[in-house]
Amino acid sequence: MASPACLRVALISDVFPDAGAQPRLLERLRHARDHGAQLAVLPELPLQPWAPATREVRDEDAEPPGGPRQQRLAAAAAEVGIAVLGGAIVVDPATGRRHNEAMVVDEHGQERGRYAKLHLPQEPGFWEADHYEPGAGALPLLALHGVPFGIQICSDINRPQGTHVLAARGARLVCHPRATEPDTFDEWELVMRAAARTASTWIVSVNRPAPEGGTPLGGPSIAIDPMGEVVVRGRETFVFVDVDTGRNEAARRGYPGYLAVRSEVYAGAWGETLAWGLVPVEGDG
Repeated sequence: MASPACLRVALISDVFPDAGAQPRLLERLRHARDHGAQLAVLPELPLQPWAPATREVRDEDAEPPGGPRQQRLAAAAAEVGIAVLGGAIVVDPATGRRHNEAMVVDEHGQERGRYAKLHLPQEPGFWEADHYEPGAGALPLLALHGVPFGIQICSDINRPQGTHVLAARGARLVCHPRATEPDTFDEWELVMRAAARTASTWIVSVNRPAPEGGTPLGGPSIAIDPMGEVVVRGRETFVFVDVDTGRNEAARRGYPGYLAVRSEVYAGAWGETLAWGLVPVEGDG
């Protein structure tokens, strides 16, 4: 068994919607670094306004891989010397398809991996399916300072299969940037705690901080340990947590962590099942 590793994470509830906000981004990252953080996690799509507040799709809301928002993220990480999880709406130049992508850059500004949001809401204030398409479903496993981790973006956490797959692959932490309403936070916390407990993994989540475009965004940052216990919850701009993989191993040794992951059974069952909502219910007719 590998020795426990520790990663100090800063959850930064702030957004930086244009190049003019770069000095504030640098200031936030310096504060996180100076308080010992090795990874700063920003909210969902932190480098632009909340475009899904309306159904209007604008060219300027998206950029190609390595575009200006991603360059700003990498430059800030390298200047400050801290790894950062940020994101942008990224368009494939070959197909024109857009995705909501979270990307991790290390303390040298080098990209370590990215993930495209899979589950898209479509309702007032969250017209996401108008702005980008679901990702292809890749679930990359990343690592910093000996801590393997994955990413789920906002609504993805409400289909916890992704969290469970990441944990089964070895993730000890799932980072969860989001853009949610404050009045629904109790529902999000319920799901995150259950996912952390049943997957025996840490979950850390940070939200966009304030209403935008008529959408009532806001609500706490939270860190949950592998036993499903809330370690810290707060509405401050900065929330810090020390992710200790020793807690993962303790959770995996206890119940329900030690139960086998019967992936072949689940895979077969999903393969035989039609899309949810199309399965006939006995007695319908």
